[in-house]
This record gives sequence, structure tokens and C-alpha cells, in this order.
Amino acid sequence: MEDHFVWITTRRIKPGMLDDFERAWRPAPYPEGLRHAYAYWSEDGLEIIGVSFWDSRESCDAWRSSEGEARRREAMAPYVLEERESFYRGRELAIPVR
Repeated sequence: MEDHFVWITTRRIKPGMLDDFERAWRPAPYPEGLRHAYAYWSEDGLEIIGVSFWDSRESCDAWRSSEGEARRREAMAPYVLEERESFYRGRELAIPVR
């Protein structure tokens, strides 16, 4: 089974700011080593979870400490009330065919 390297961030955002936040959230250019990125938001639009899959812990760390990520975080800051983030390593669970 292949290991996955995942960075997950959960943010509470200001009411009515989901569209503005999402525009600021998108990195430009996309980071080296980023395989996939997903965003999931609550029905009320006040919480958004970002899930990104990376080639390695090192590629994720390189992006997290980059000037591009600092600019992106600065652009998101006016919309964010609270933020939690962590790095994880895991595997896909095999679901039996029924």
C-alpha cells in the first residue's frame, strides 16, 4: 500500500466571505510536489477544510515555508477567524466489493 502525505487545514471564516476566501485561497503558481488539493465547506459557509496531498513531507514543508505561501496566507487573513492545521501520513483503506 502506498503512503500518502497530507496537509489538512480547517478554518472558520467570516459570514458571507466564502467566495472571497476561496479566491484568495488558491495558490499561484501551484506548489512543486502538490499532487491533489480539495476544499470542503460546511452548509452554512462558515467553515472550510483544505486537504492537500503531497509527494513527500519535504515538498509540503518547502511550500509551507515559501514566500508564495506567505503571500497566500496574507491574502486569506482578512476572511479567517480561526485556523487549525496539521500534517498527516496515511494510506487508502481497502473497501471490500459487495
